[in-house]
Amino acid sequence: MESPSRLSIFLLKSISMHEFVCFNQEIIQAENASVSAISSAAFYGKGVFTTLSVINKKPFLWEKHWCRLNENARKLKLELSDFSEAEIKNSLIETIEKNNFINGRARITFFDESTGKIWNLANEKGTSFLITTADCHKTKDTFRLTVSPYRINSKSPLAGVKSCNYLEKTLAFDESKMRGFDEAIQLNERGEIVSACMANIFWLKDEKLFTPSLNTGCLRGTMRDFVMENLKTAEVEGDLEVLQKADAIFLTSAGVGIVQVSEFNEKRFEKIESPIVKIISL
Repeated sequence: MESPSRLSIFLLKSISMHEFVCFNQEIIQAENASVSAISSAAFYGKGVFTTLSVINKKPFLWEKHWCRLNENARKLKLELSDFSEAEIKNSLIETIEKNNFINGRARITFFDESTGKIWNLANEKGTSFLITTADCHKTKDTFRLTVSPYRINSKSPLAGVKSCNYLEKTLAFDESKMRGFDEAIQLNERGEIVSACMANIFWLKDEKLFTPSLNTGCLRGTMRDFVMENLKTAEVEGDLEVLQKADAIFLTSAGVGIVQVSEFNEKRFEKIESPIVKIISL
């Protein structure tokens, strides 16, 4: 019988998740991977993760993902010095090969398995890592966007950090789904557009491309960076009115790629030919 001090990672598993994962350099079946239930990861969600695209069995924008993982870990004081870039990348490639898929997505998660100072129990565990893979997200031909009632605090220490404490995001996402939408825009405490629940946002107006500034509290998405490196983009602080006046709206993330919004707050958008739609093929 499994010890009650272990928290099984099979809770992360979805229908499209693949059978094998890499946990601390060991390829095992997903249901056999676990982190300590007596840990900062379990108590507080202390950990960082990134989700990346896998294209032709290769991780897309790997360097950007690795850089952001380290930046986010430093903000949370999560120790990653025991892990090298080559080690984690090799483990990712091994997981892709074991699950035998060509195109999909992967998630790399680092968990703080120490107990922390509040519950200071004897525990010599440090940081663990988990690599999971899954099929690509399937997006609808008609993609409906709304506004979330839940706001983002741009002054939060977690603003712009992709941490395992992701419940606010998932609650906002689930709330939009309950109302029949595919995603929702989140505003900050000043009423500025930050992002969608699970993606960054871009919009076109008069053939000019815009995206929220990092000052709004938005996550520096890897796909966001990729778009901005290849297309001239203005970073702005704007309210919902700019989206109502936009000629087109796009959501970007490693999980979905680039999605063109069909409807926002009852405004319908026609599909348009734009360089951002083809950016993924660069």
